[in-house]
Amino acid sequence: MAARYQITGSSSAALSASVETGIRSGALAPGEALPAVRALAAELSVSPATVAKAYQELRQRGLIATAGRRGTRVRPRPPVATRRAALMPPPLPGARDLSSGQPDSRLLPPLGPHLAALAAELGPPTGYAATTMLPDLAEAARTRFTADGVPAGEITVTGGALDGIERLLAAHLRPGDAVAVEDPGWANLLDLVAALGLRAIGVPVDDDGPTEPGVRAALAAGARALVITSRAQNPTGAAISADRATALRTLLAGRADLLLIEDDHAAELARVPLHPLAGATPTWAFVRSVSKPYGPDLRLAVLAGDEATVARVAGRARVGAGWVSTVLQRLVLALWRDPATADLVRRAGESYEGRRAGLVDALAARGLTAHGRTGINVWVPVPDETVAVTALRDAGWSVAPGTLNRIAAAPGVRITVSTLDEADLAPFADAVAQAVRPGLPAGYTA
Repeated sequence: MAARYQITGSSSAALSASVETGIRSGALAPGEALPAVRALAAELSVSPATVAKAYQELRQRGLIATAGRRGTRVRPRPPVATRRAALMPPPLPGARDLSSGQPDSRLLPPLGPHLAALAAELGPPTGYAATTMLPDLAEAARTRFTADGVPAGEITVTGGALDGIERLLAAHLRPGDAVAVEDPGWANLLDLVAALGLRAIGVPVDDDGPTEPGVRAALAAGARALVITSRAQNPTGAAISADRATALRTLLAGRADLLLIEDDHAAELARVPLHPLAGATPTWAFVRSVSKPYGPDLRLAVLAGDEATVARVAGRARVGAGWVSTVLQRLVLALWRDPATADLVRRAGESYEGRRAGLVDALAARGLTAHGRTGINVWVPVPDETVAVTALRDAGWSVAPGTLNRIAAAPGVRITVSTLDEADLAPFADAVAQAVRPGLPAGYTA
């Protein structure tokens, strides 16, 4: 590694700055190993304590991670802007990209007509004094939450789901605190937890959501917060079932020391009932984004929770970013109120349901286990992620390596079904079978 990038410095601050420069320039790639503490100390003629302190600072900022026998490495997605992306090999020319996690742009509602109508209705520009959650949006959000069994006495708005989760964690936790997260889970959340200087505890996930023994173990390990996905879990497609919700509610009841965060990012796209845990603990929040059903560029989420938690989130927003644009709030409200848009979202959910179930069935016919109850992703366990991703790339398909989503979970690949059409299912399933088990003859079925 030293031949490619030389870490320099005689103090912990200089060493950490040198490593950050390497990450920012791309000389230190995501996942790349850093020298052992004693080896780097000897090389630079500094004390091991100096190097250890530098590494600790970098870990607290989420730039590096220590992975047992694999040593200390640059995180897959460190929270610093870099000059080049090295998370995964780019798709070959002409390859189909199933790695993005994005909804199908063909199924998103058009924003133009609503923007045009909004432009005609806006009236005088809004000033700083009116920068709160619009009452009409709050009323509409409460109606939607109440219909799903989510208490919505207190509510606010944030700049998307991850923005809301970041504000919740920052308002309740301090660097070094432990956060229980799904494993495998949402890569952006894992990166956020690291960037906040928090410690992630992985909770195993099955098709019914976070497992009860896994949550129990995380609580015993000192978790101060638990972040779970209600439906369309990324990357496995898990959805919390009624029985799992009952078991988790019983386990969490009365835990005054725990912040419970639920993420319902799929919202109207999900084709299964919601079984919320909202209110199981005294401190809780339920976050629902509009990005997946209505478009990723709509950076808005509505957040319900207990009075103190919602007040903290709204207060931090007021002294930071300030507010979520009222123009954006009006646009979301118009989309919610439009029956034609509701019909488009319903049909999009049905389309994803067919593609996802079709792929899971096609893989099962080829002897492969795949997970995907809801949402737009399918998770396929594999013996070796690098081999599977590379083989599929060579066959013209780009999928995401599961390492971005994992803490201690077994290897897998994430497949986004957004751009898969029915005619693609059989050839793609053949390609996956070949990539996972290279000795299989083409077209094999169990």
